[in-house]
Amino acid sequence: MAKTRKKGPLFTPVDKVNIGWFFRKYLRPKLGWLGLIFVLILAQGVVYQQFLAMTEEGLRVIFDSGTIRELLIICAMVFGLFTFRAVTSYVVPRVSAIVANDAIYQMRRDLIARLMRLDLAFFERTPSSEVILRLYRQADQLGLFIGQSTVNAARDALTVIIVSAWLIWQQPFLFGVSILVMPVIIGIMLVTSHFVKKFQQSAEDSFGAYINDIEEMTGGMRTVKIAGQEEVEQARLTEATGLIKRLLIRLQTAQAVVMPTLDMASAIVYMLVIGIGGYIVLDPAYDVDGADIVTFLLGLVIVFDPARRVAQFFVTLQANLILLGSIRDYYTLEPTIKDAPDATDDFDPRGDLVFEDVTFGYSDDQPLFHGLNLTLTGGKTTAIVGSTGSGKTTILSLLARLYEVQGGAITLDGKDIRSLKVRALRNSFSVVAQDIVIFNKSIWENIRYIRPDATEDEIWEAAENAEIADLIRRRGDAPVGPKGAQLSGGQKQRIAIARAFLRDAPIVILDEATSALDQQTEDRITRALARLGDGKTTITVAHRMSTVKAADQIYVLESGKLVEQGTHATLIAQGGLYATMFTAQRDGFDREKADD
Repeated sequence: MAKTRKKGPLFTPVDKVNIGWFFRKYLRPKLGWLGLIFVLILAQGVVYQQFLAMTEEGLRVIFDSGTIRELLIICAMVFGLFTFRAVTSYVVPRVSAIVANDAIYQMRRDLIARLMRLDLAFFERTPSSEVILRLYRQADQLGLFIGQSTVNAARDALTVIIVSAWLIWQQPFLFGVSILVMPVIIGIMLVTSHFVKKFQQSAEDSFGAYINDIEEMTGGMRTVKIAGQEEVEQARLTEATGLIKRLLIRLQTAQAVVMPTLDMASAIVYMLVIGIGGYIVLDPAYDVDGADIVTFLLGLVIVFDPARRVAQFFVTLQANLILLGSIRDYYTLEPTIKDAPDATDDFDPRGDLVFEDVTFGYSDDQPLFHGLNLTLTGGKTTAIVGSTGSGKTTILSLLARLYEVQGGAITLDGKDIRSLKVRALRNSFSVVAQDIVIFNKSIWENIRYIRPDATEDEIWEAAENAEIADLIRRRGDAPVGPKGAQLSGGQKQRIAIARAFLRDAPIVILDEATSALDQQTEDRITRALARLGDGKTTITVAHRMSTVKAADQIYVLESGKLVEQGTHATLIAQGGLYATMFTAQRDGFDREKADD
């Protein structure tokens, strides 16, 4: 026996909550404009009712041998009515577009602010395509729906109500006959809305995956070209495109059921009204003439056309409820890393940074650190070295509270960093990271990003210190390409170093700061970094052991455990892991020089 698919209500409890949320937050402040729109579309509905009344009067003037003057007056009044409707038909969409787009702008603004508050973990587990989908495509579609479809549906609904009320007053019996098919129409709307919601959700998921595929393809095009995998990428994107095509066909097929159903219902109604109405006109027992029936039929035409659009609106509404719910989901997310109620910015950023019995893991069942203890002395240079995956960069992330420790504590100036204001803590750091964010702007603008209020002299000084001023002079205001595609790895890192100089924070974090530089450039930048860290707390994470020799203290990590610590000379003398790593890198470098 086939399983019966249960159809949901037109509006689920979640839909009602989402609609109420959007109205209260973004439309209620615009009630004055919404009131103006309502009054104007109400007037548009009255225009049709008056048109029917004048049409009936005009028919009687013709059939009852009225005067030409009376007929001209009626024609002039009808023209005036539709002139008024034409004016309001411009004003209404104009005002509604302003209201809707301002509401969507505010929603986007709030969504961006919400995203900026979320933890780094959210962005590491959420594809950027999903964020783009909500901020761009879904918000745009929702704005068009609210600004056009909703206002048009309200206008059509009021037209149906006003004209139907007049028809009921004129011919209640005939109107009763004409609504016999309403249960069928409502039933079809409910069934169709179920499928529309289902297919819309699948389509949105597929759009998100498709955007992600495009982003991966464009971001990895260098690898694609070198590996000769163009055909593989083409096949992958084509398959995703085909899935979207199939889903959109299903979605639009479900929506297409509504119009022919309403056309058939209209045909049945017109047949009944013409047959029964004609019989009433022919029967002398009824006080109904041809003008009454013609006007009633014209009224039905006026009612059924907007009624069809209202029915179509409710089907389209289901798709947009999916979009609204998708966007609202982000508003329910709360950051786990935020200021404590009694957070303070009263601390000395030049104090010691201390890990006290710290436990942390990216997953609960696989802790990376378990009881980690180390001290990053204020005003000194501390290096952290180790193999890939040993936890070096994680230490930096915990220092800046990009992640929260799961046990123990990290203190700065003797205060738990969880008791400090997040912004004040992070403003204490200048970071030169291996993975630097570069915008498609000039190098000058990329440096100024870290301090928009910096003076020209300050930016030039930072650029000179980072050995990138000459490149700025050569390139001028030319953009550097998406993600800095026109720059080398070394040039990108020198932008990061220039930013660190410009920010001039008391704690300097160098995360593989010279990893992309050749030896000659590295020597120059190392001297610059020494000037940057002069008198400051400097934390260096590096694979290149040669860059940490001058550190006051070196910590050696292995699989999340602190296995060695001391100065370069001490660790070399111990002959442990550090000495092995240093010797291996030095011998490898010597072989490279010999090969050259």
